[in-house]
Amino acid sequence: MTQIRGTPMARRTVSHQSPHTASGIDVSPRLAGRIAGWGILAMALIAPFAEFYVRRRLVVPGDAGATATNLTAHESLFRLGIVAFLLVIILDVLVAWALYVLLKPISSSVSILMAWTRLVFATIFAVAVVDLLDAVNLVTAAPSPAAYEPAQLNAQMMTSLDAFSTGWAVALVFFGIHLSLIGYLALKSGYLPKLVGILLVVAGIGYAADSFILFLVPEYMATAAMFTFVGELVLALWLVIRARKVPNPADPGTGRRSGHSTSEGVKDPVPTRA
Repeated sequence: MTQIRGTPMARRTVSHQSPHTASGIDVSPRLAGRIAGWGILAMALIAPFAEFYVRRRLVVPGDAGATATNLTAHESLFRLGIVAFLLVIILDVLVAWALYVLLKPISSSVSILMAWTRLVFATIFAVAVVDLLDAVNLVTAAPSPAAYEPAQLNAQMMTSLDAFSTGWAVALVFFGIHLSLIGYLALKSGYLPKLVGILLVVAGIGYAADSFILFLVPEYMATAAMFTFVGELVLALWLVIRARKVPNPADPGTGRRSGHSTSEGVKDPVPTRA
């Protein structure tokens, strides 16, 4: 019986089985950070268009008649706003994945929770957007208009619009938790600025607080999130501009310097063959 220990061929064979190459495609944390940053910036442009230029411009709170008139006169614009919301949801899923890849080396378990909370937010938000589609269909493409009085259609339309607002408020609770978890990971990272982590935690608390207060006091006008959103925007700008500061596990010695275990920091086992 013979043993072959530590031959160059054996070492090469084992190293080729590294998890970084076994999958064929691997996205580095730096690239994931840039993807997350650009995704967040894209949402920062698309979401205000859908919310402020379209929805809040056409929907008149408490006035079903005026709202129905606006939706009928600007049906294409309102439907474009719905499409914009759907693009934001798609970007939310992409950003959730990219942030997980970026922050996984800091804490795998917390990063999974962070990503899932954003996916839950996106799911609830998607269900809420369906209510917008129902609202515009009620006043522009009702299946049997003769069977309903205009006042009934308008009332159902306003119910759908209110359901969207409620669903979004519920979704923002999970989004607030998501931002707070990113802030925690940023503070633990050692390379993301502490200010970014603090701003994200404050932003998360602001979003969640707005929703909880709204549930308890229906007349409350959400205001905290109008200021706390800056945390995610600052994170996006940092990721786009300073992503090179993100440790790359593919760099020799990165795992040892950052204190996180990577496959590059694990010695090859000594193979034996009988």
